[in-house]
Formats: sequence, C-alpha cells, structure tokens
Amino acid sequence: MINTKDYIYLVSVLIILSLGGCIEDYVPSTEETKQEIVVEGFIEAGEGSAQAYVLITRSIPFLSTIDLNTFDDLFVNNAKVTVNDGTNTVELTELCLADLPPAIQEIAAQILGFDPNSTSLNICAYVDVLDVLDRKIGGTYDLKIETEESIITSTTTIPQQIPLTELRWDDPPGTPSDTLARLWVTIADDENEENFYRYFTEENGTGFVIPFSSVTDDSFFDGQDFEFPLNKAERRDGDFDPNTFGLYTRGDSIRIKWMNIDKAHFDFWNTLEFSRNNSGPFSAFNRVTSNVDGALGIWGGYSVEFYDEVVPF
Repeated sequence: MINTKDYIYLVSVLIILSLGGCIEDYVPSTEETKQEIVVEGFIEAGEGSAQAYVLITRSIPFLSTIDLNTFDDLFVNNAKVTVNDGTNTVELTELCLADLPPAIQEIAAQILGFDPNSTSLNICAYVDVLDVLDRKIGGTYDLKIETEESIITSTTTIPQQIPLTELRWDDPPGTPSDTLARLWVTIADDENEENFYRYFTEENGTGFVIPFSSVTDDSFFDGQDFEFPLNKAERRDGDFDPNTFGLYTRGDSIRIKWMNIDKAHFDFWNTLEFSRNNSGPFSAFNRVTSNVDGALGIWGGYSVEFYDEVVPF
C-alpha cells in the first residue's frame, strides 16, 4: 500500500511530466526568404540637433552572406516619404552618399550617425534637406512611406527634455589612476510622468558611439535627484578591456549627447539591446518591438542636449 508521502511524490512527478509534454520548443525560422521593409527614422529637437531623416532597407535571411553589392541592393529607392508636423506635410529628399561631394559626404555621414571616416558604403537616406519641419519639444510627427508594394505609417513624439544638472569626475574604483577617470552625472527626474532616457558619447571629435546599453527608464529613481556613473561608450568592433571599460582618458575632449524619448521609442531600443547583448547558445529568443505599421523598425523622436567636457588630470 502506498503511504501518503509516496502518493504525493508520485502525483507531483506525473504532473511535471504532463506539463512537460505540453510545452513545445519555439525555434524561429532561419530559412525565411520573404523580404520585409525595415525603417529607421529619427527627428530631433534642441540646439545643435540634426534634420529629420529616414533609412529604408529590406531584411535578409538570418543565415546569409552579405557583401558590398548585397548591401547596396538592400536600400529601397524612389519611395515617397512624407512627415507631417501638425501644420505642414514635408516630402523628404532621397540622398545617396556616393552622389555627394566628399566634403558633403562627411557632413551627411555625421547626421546619419555613421563614422565620418568610413563613407565607402553607398548609404541612401530620405532627408529633410532644407530643414522645413517644425522640430520642437512636445511636437507630434506622422511618418508616411509609399513604395511600389506598400504604404507604411508611424507616429512619434518629442518629449520634454530633462537635462543633466551636474557632471563631476573622480578616480575609478581600486588603485588611483593618473590616466583614467570616471564620470558621474545627476538628473532631476520629473515625478509627474514616466520618463525615458538615451545617450551617446564622443571622444576627440571621432564621432558618436552608442553604448551597449544606451537606454533606461526612471523605474528606480522616479521623481528623485539621482546621481549615477555615465559610462564611456565602447565600439563593438574594439578590444574589450574590463580594466578600462566605461572609463574616460584624462586630457581627452568628450561630448555627450543626452536625449529624452517616448515609451514606444524606448521599447524599441530596450528590446533590441536586450536581444543584442544576450546572444549565445543559452539565450532566450526575444522579439524586437516596432512602432511602424506595415514594416519593421522605428520612427523615433529625440529631445537633445549636448555637453562638452575635457577630462581633468
């Protein structure tokens, strides 16, 4: 006769086995040949901010080889791209780097967020060349893209700017260093609404670099004056050194691009960076959140402030 303890154990095992039999592994397809349109567009407000632009490309299968010719073929050309700022509807102009004079190529690459010293790729984008759009804090912007096969739409906002209220430098943890420094910044978070932040850093005018984790919300410091270390962004193709990660070199001139974004914009980067930073054989599949209807990608607004510093000795 089975006693009570053994009976409970046996039932538990049977329940676990039955549940396991109901769970199916999800393996995303890597053989998908259908191409989808991918949108990456941004509009900024704030002193020194750039004109609105939109990149339109096509997706490729996960397991595929890409070269320069394939890269050129991914761009969607001859689309009609318009943005409405609440008053005016402005059609963006298609520009390709290869068609521009070398001096203008550098400026265009900086606006689009590419390394100005690497313009060999023929990047094509739709740009508000004459800066006609009314780019302002609190504005709402409707994007419409018309291609041969589809109509794509999206809406974004440019939220209120919550600036850095203080920047200070100190020695990194451990043994004091005469070559490296750590940066601390303070913000006064607004307790009346949920806020979302993003930042880039630049060293000695070499172009902005995006950190591995570039976004945060205010879940842990809602409504507080909050101080935290702001890590230097590291290039993904660089050598990783745990002893210098996030630290700035004394004597360097740095620039910080500090931005506020809305929730849909935050959700895109948060899910993308989680997926990118948690890859590997033991990672979970993660779907990137898009705010674009009829395609994949992001149409995002930024309220922008820049901070220029020389790292002290």
